[in-house]
Amino acid sequence: MKQPGLIPKILNYINLEREVDDFDKIHETIEKDLIFKGSNIWILVFATFVASVGLNINSTAVIIGAMLISPLMGPINGMGYSIATYNFPLFRMSVKNFSFAVIASLIASTTYFAISPIATAHSELLARTSPTIYDVLIALFGGLAGIIAISSKQKGNVIPGVAIATALMPPLCTAGYGLATGQLYYFFGAFYLFTINTVFIAISSLAISQILKFPIRTIVNASQKKMINSWITIVITLIIIPSIYFGYKLVQKEKFMENAKKYVRNVSVIEGNYLLKNEINAEKKTIMLVYGGSFIGEYQKKIIEEKANDFSLENAEIIFQQGFSFEDISKKNTEVENQKAEINRLTLMLDDYEKQLDSLNRRNYKGKTILDEIKNLYPQIESCSYAETILFNDKILIPDGLEIIIFTTTKNKSLNKVDKDKILNWLKTRLETERIKVYFDN
Repeated sequence: MKQPGLIPKILNYINLEREVDDFDKIHETIEKDLIFKGSNIWILVFATFVASVGLNINSTAVIIGAMLISPLMGPINGMGYSIATYNFPLFRMSVKNFSFAVIASLIASTTYFAISPIATAHSELLARTSPTIYDVLIALFGGLAGIIAISSKQKGNVIPGVAIATALMPPLCTAGYGLATGQLYYFFGAFYLFTINTVFIAISSLAISQILKFPIRTIVNASQKKMINSWITIVITLIIIPSIYFGYKLVQKEKFMENAKKYVRNVSVIEGNYLLKNEINAEKKTIMLVYGGSFIGEYQKKIIEEKANDFSLENAEIIFQQGFSFEDISKKNTEVENQKAEINRLTLMLDDYEKQLDSLNRRNYKGKTILDEIKNLYPQIESCSYAETILFNDKILIPDGLEIIIFTTTKNKSLNKVDKDKILNWLKTRLETERIKVYFDN
């Protein structure tokens, strides 16, 4: 028996028709998923609040959870399936239920963001405001995976994965944020992303439904088919053209960023100037360069600007800033040294003043110190007066200092001459001076 060739084997492996579920079961599943009643309504509202909280606190995990529990995929698959099978009553029901879900989600998310104390637009929220052609591709391939999973006998866990990949709920909640904060840029950007996801998931459902030859359950003529196909083409064109433009802008931004980073590395050192900091703004096509080192002049700036042409940055605006220069540092160092010298001079003056003040304080209490020391030897001494004065004399030109001490003794306990001489000699040794006069008062 002849073995099949390689191509038939490959076609056999990728054949979808063998695993297609019963058409009636597929029809029932799609009809059931597009209805919003009872639990589905509550699940939708709760998913909206969960996604809004996730966007508000910038939590990726919470946003993913909201995508998993959101029932928005049902009506979208219903629209694609109903168009493919020309089931207009089912299409109207899908559109009606989908519109209800969108309005309910917008009301819930707008209400949440209106009362939330956190009004900052974090990265998770901003990521849903600038859709591109890449979002079209995500929605298209995600939708293809979703409708194939619904049509297959082996359902698996594809639908939750598609819900995460296509991310229907976050842009809808971001649109609610735009309404709540009055920022229409966020609203239109996010709602455009939501529209992209919706349309191309529906287109995927339509395409797979036709490829798998789902049965047409209504009577339709050729003119109706032609009109529907025309509308599909118009809708796809209207949705995809802006995304191509935004995708082109994204590619240009990425290209600018890549070239700018290479350029910045190339001009990191220019004639004694060192690049300290740089800021690249792809949106405005500006590159700010902050240099330190020698003072950067017009000649160096011209060299740096001309180098931008080597990296396809002819239209970029180069902004220069001087971080610091060695000349400035030298001047500042001189100023610092002068200030240090002045501080040292003032510190020495303050120390001298404190020493003088301390000397005066000690001098005022010198009499008490002498009294405390001598009373151990001569208890009859009751008090001591100490003073420093200047002795003037007609025979000398320069007056000399003199220390005067007066002791008061207890009545009837005067000191004899021997004791007085001992005290005088002790004071000369204690005060380290011969210029001293001692008086004893009873």
